[in-house]
Amino acid sequence: MKKRMSLQDKAYAALKKAVRQVVQQHKKTGRPLVVWENGRVARISPYTVK
Repeated sequence: MKKRMSLQDKAYAALKKAVRQVVQQHKKTGRPLVVWENGRVARISPYTVK
């Protein structure tokens, strides 16, 4: 029997999918990803992201 996903699980799955799509889009266009890391803004090259 398949377990029903909770609202929290659905939200987490949607967030993971959205992040995956953003990373793919940035790789495709060659733009760096901008993230918040250790209290600072950091740019990550799209070619180093897996």
